[in-house]
Amino acid sequence: MNDLQRAFQYLNDPFNWTRRGGILDLLHDHLVVSAVAVLAAMVVALPLGVVLGRARRGSGAVVVLSNVSRAIPTLALLTVFAVTPVGFGDRATMIALAVFAIPPILTNTFVGFRGVDADVREAARAMGMSGGQLLRRVEAPLAAPLVLTGIRTAAVQVVATATLAALVGGSGLGRLINLGFGQRDYGVMYAGAFLVAALALLTELLLVVASWAVTPGQRRLPFRPVTRASVERGQPEPTASGVPL
Repeated sequence: MNDLQRAFQYLNDPFNWTRRGGILDLLHDHLVVSAVAVLAAMVVALPLGVVLGRARRGSGAVVVLSNVSRAIPTLALLTVFAVTPVGFGDRATMIALAVFAIPPILTNTFVGFRGVDADVREAARAMGMSGGQLLRRVEAPLAAPLVLTGIRTAAVQVVATATLAALVGGSGLGRLINLGFGQRDYGVMYAGAFLVAALALLTELLLVVASWAVTPGQRRLPFRPVTRASVERGQPEPTASGVPL
């Protein structure tokens, strides 16, 4: 029996899913760590991106902050946290992953709000909208596709990177990979890697559907080709780059 067969056998055993500390428990912990990290990054990045994007200034600061955050390896942060009061475990992983998730959310939020047409803003103000109404009813819907793309990118990256929690005493699906590698049981290691990859793909799919659902304007199913009939019904025809005319 080769390693891939052992991985399939491991995943096909209900006991490995339901036992204490099994796959379901590790999956729950993995999702909690990832969700908290992304939400923490959103709390920091979204307001900052909205303020700077609406003011249309601070692009240099956003670029510098994003580049600096990307340049810091998550594993290096976890190593630094080990000698600070943060210590090991899931809390250190959440903080490190939140830092890792800030750049794509901040950058896309800034670009999305900065890209709202000035004429649209002026037209909304001419209609008597207040600053809050302009933000909620005009700018936020128009910037939503880019903002959600940043959140989706950050979420997928965090889900995939949360496996590092196992290296600092944390929980999550990374424990299967760490356990399999440590015991030279590559079937278990492959099973853990498969679960992490499947979870990242599922996260991507769910957030693509959510982005499609909240995007304003006429919609068509993602990846569905545009037909002549849909164009005649008034749906926008995409250009060669995929952006509607």
